[in-house]
Amino acid sequence: MSGRSSPSSKADTGRRCSGQDSTVREANDDRLEYVTLAGIALIPRSNMATRRTVLLTLGGSVLVAPCASMAQQHASGIPHVDYLSQGSEADRGVFLGAFKDGLRELGWIDGKNVVIDVHWSPPYEFPQLAASLVKRNPAAIVGTCIPSTRAAKGATKTIPVVMSVNGDPVEAGLVASLARPGGNVTGMSTLFEELIPKWFEIITTLIPNTRTVALVVNPESIDDEYWWAQARQAAERFRLDVVRTEAHTPADLDRGFGSMKKRRIEAFVLMIDAYFLNEMQRIVSLASQSSLPGVYGFREYVEAGGLIGYGLSYRDYYKGVARYVDKVLKGTKPADLPVAQPTKIGLAINLASANALGLTIPQPLLLRADEVIQ
Repeated sequence: MSGRSSPSSKADTGRRCSGQDSTVREANDDRLEYVTLAGIALIPRSNMATRRTVLLTLGGSVLVAPCASMAQQHASGIPHVDYLSQGSEADRGVFLGAFKDGLRELGWIDGKNVVIDVHWSPPYEFPQLAASLVKRNPAAIVGTCIPSTRAAKGATKTIPVVMSVNGDPVEAGLVASLARPGGNVTGMSTLFEELIPKWFEIITTLIPNTRTVALVVNPESIDDEYWWAQARQAAERFRLDVVRTEAHTPADLDRGFGSMKKRRIEAFVLMIDAYFLNEMQRIVSLASQSSLPGVYGFREYVEAGGLIGYGLSYRDYYKGVARYVDKVLKGTKPADLPVAQPTKIGLAINLASANALGLTIPQPLLLRADEVIQ
């Protein structure tokens, strides 16, 4: 759920553009709320592997798929889905787990009636890896960022490619339009940068005299430089000084929160990153021990004891990605599936955490909250 629009440099590849397609079409899903970019109501309402690691999960038995499939299958009769991601299982496995859970709810059990072949790779190896994967004729390829999706698209015009990216897939050249993607690529996309100003707004509402806020980032993330630039720009609007705190290991997190406390940082924003989700409980505990109010981009942090979350549920998001894979495995053409974005952008507040921090949540925030945990 990340990606860049050009692989030349972190700054260039981090560039984002807003959607240009004004046609609103809903994805056919009666359980999750997804619409195309024109209808999104965001405001208001990896450790990169130093070498490629390929993990193959081989199916144990041959079972019939949940529905007669028109998708391509391996000789065993079990469809194989290649999952192409940057980083490693240690720092991005949480997204893979949520994706597999989504498939399981739809009747696809990894190793039984579908095989998820997982490939971890640095972005510069994506084109070569994708070219080798298509020779095995998988039923579908999942691209978890713009570079991996672009590589898959460049390697095949026939195998369905389901994307999970942050950024504008039209601007990135992945699809013709959001409503009518054309070709063999479709899936989910987000624009997390639209949330950054809201995170700072929440902090200034919670602590009106705040002047210094820390942004906790993963320096190994492919999106790091882009997020940092966007955060600094947004902070200027609220006259905030932003202090960069880097972390990519548990020890980094310990040092980072210790440093924030010593420097009397008033609050922090945790940047969107899969590694941080892996360390969710540690981060929430460190914030509590350091008496630091934090704002998070995923609802799950608040459920774990974090103070405030404004964003989406990563579990729900990857269930949406799984739904696209389910549809192409059952024979639906990617060109017939509009690209979708999540619209369940919610404000969640943990009152128990606020009380522990000695904070009183302002009434305007409570009134806006979609979920309040007592």
